[in-house]
Amino acid sequence: MKWFFSILFFSLLTACAPTSTVTGKGPTSAEFKLSSLAKTEVDQIADLHFQSSLAHLRLLTEKLYRRNPREWKKTGQPSLDAAVARIFDGDFHQSFAELNHKRGIEALYLAFQEDFQGDRVLALSWGLATMSLAAYNDKTDFYAWDDLDPQKLYNAARNYEIAVWKLSTNRDSQGQLFLLTNEISGEVRNLSFEREFGKLLAEHDMMAKIVAGRTNRTIVRMVQNIATAIFIPLSALPK
Repeated sequence: MKWFFSILFFSLLTACAPTSTVTGKGPTSAEFKLSSLAKTEVDQIADLHFQSSLAHLRLLTEKLYRRNPREWKKTGQPSLDAAVARIFDGDFHQSFAELNHKRGIEALYLAFQEDFQGDRVLALSWGLATMSLAAYNDKTDFYAWDDLDPQKLYNAARNYEIAVWKLSTNRDSQGQLFLLTNEISGEVRNLSFEREFGKLLAEHDMMAKIVAGRTNRTIVRMVQNIATAIFIPLSALPK
């Protein structure tokens, strides 16, 4: 009978849990929910890490639009704030026609293609946000029965490294960077972009280690020449 009561208990928790849409806003309070009883410490950490990653991504997107205002104007947005809200305040299952409905790594590549005429910040930020979502199995709320893959989280961290490299080195045929980021003018050094990317990379690496420790899985680490690196599919093992 013990198994019967266990199943009944988790069924009640699932029934009481609110049905939610995957959005960029995330939880806005620490209000107690009956469904929280089904969360382990690692699940709660996963909740916090994912929401923290979204916050860093949002700030990074604001910074990118400030340095590259021409990008948000391409899609006719009324303001920078509206362009940011369009990405992070909507449903993460939506798609953008100007990105050819691409997500994740496919959207990331658009930001660095010379023939792409759309909003490069949108392509980069949407690509990173949906890549991170995929690394968390397309969930923003985690429970004891959820099974995160540390390899996906590790690969996502490496893709953040690659994105930083591409932003600072990839140029068009005129020798211009596709997107302006850090500014170094004389003795003035604005490295705020690198700091935000560093936080995002650390969030994913840390979560990969936590999940690997919880599930006793091994992360296959990679060594590659960052200058020739390509974005890694999350489900692929590094070569």
